[in-house]
Amino acid sequence: MNPRRKQRLAVVGIIGFLIVSAIGLMLYALNDSIDLFYTPSEIIEGKNGQKPQVGQRLRIGGMVVPGSVKRDQESLAVSFDLVDTGPKVTVTYNGILPDLFREGQGIVATGILTDAGAIKAQEVLAKHDEEYMPPELAEKMKGIKHVKPENMPSYETPNSAGGK
Repeated sequence: MNPRRKQRLAVVGIIGFLIVSAIGLMLYALNDSIDLFYTPSEIIEGKNGQKPQVGQRLRIGGMVVPGSVKRDQESLAVSFDLVDTGPKVTVTYNGILPDLFREGQGIVATGILTDAGAIKAQEVLAKHDEEYMPPELAEKMKGIKHVKPENMPSYETPNSAGGK
């Protein structure tokens, strides 16, 4: 092989190494910002044979257990239980909950796993429609019906009340 071809091969090899290194560094940097979605059952029992680690950032979706919402009278702290088809997971949140948040409704929370069955949420999202549910949660909950709490107010729209 002549020296000119060796030089070109070395340049191509260096450029390839730099591209692979840059991609590897980007994936490593993004690893901290990836939020994996779990249901309460997957947090307790594991997902694909792996349980999430304490301190891991994740998203959890489930139904708020009726009667489990506990609000602190002194601050904006609130805790509640989430359930899908199995065990419950306790979520604590310090902030203003969405207007659509209520017991018996589906929510998605983003936070950090603090214990095997507890999450400290940084964001809580409530579903915005009677029929909407995150696709991952809908797949897990096929065939299970949740009963609406008796003390939950019913909301009427102007058209449903017989108004003009």
